[in-house]
Amino acid sequence: MRKTIKLSLIAASVLALTACNQEAKKEQQVEVKLETEAQQQAYGIGASVGNFLNQDLADKKELGVELDEALLKRGFEDALAGNAKLDDEKIREVLTALDQSIRTKQQEKAKVEAEQSKAEGEKYLAENAKKEGVTVTESGLQYEVISQGDGKKPVATDVVKVHYKGTLLDGTEFDSSYSRNEPTTFPLNRVIPGWTEGLQLMPVGSKYKFTIPADLAYGERDLGKIPANSTLVFEVELLEIQSEEKAAAAE
Repeated sequence: MRKTIKLSLIAASVLALTACNQEAKKEQQVEVKLETEAQQQAYGIGASVGNFLNQDLADKKELGVELDEALLKRGFEDALAGNAKLDDEKIREVLTALDQSIRTKQQEKAKVEAEQSKAEGEKYLAENAKKEGVTVTESGLQYEVISQGDGKKPVATDVVKVHYKGTLLDGTEFDSSYSRNEPTTFPLNRVIPGWTEGLQLMPVGSKYKFTIPADLAYGERDLGKIPANSTLVFEVELLEIQSEEKAAAAE
């Protein structure tokens, strides 16, 4: 609650200062000097708060909450002059109510998006299952063989070394060991169920494409880059099955 109040007051302050600066610029063009470290620090604080404000107001607007900028500016000016028309208790009350309203709208939005994501995933899986070369397991995991190796297949208790790329259904990449130019190593029974099942189908040296339903991935959890109820697509290359001792030494 205190964070919300603080940020709201900062937002109002910046808007007011921006308005004042705009008025001043009408009378005189002020040169911005960023020659000294102190000047850069002062400007940097203002720019940082301004960036936050732009994003914060945009986020609120996306939720259907549009704040009256004229009143934001007036509230700052009145408080600076010691003539605020709301006392501290009332300010806390209205900003707490605003915070709660925004939280409710965020939850409602997340619920709608999760339902849409689930429906899109189910439609995609149904269509993808009909494609040539796609195999669907009993759990609902879908996979395609890109290249088939001739090594040993891992079991769930093994530690494996892989290269991979993960994308959403629209092709947005959310993670890739290829981008980091470094394979990753992990115990096979400590990852999402779709990976635990899928990699056990792969001989070492193979590269598969997995289409993983949400319930075999992260389910209803919203991980930011991976929205709730997301069906995920992975290209996975199984490089090696390691002993736990070797994997620990590599970490």
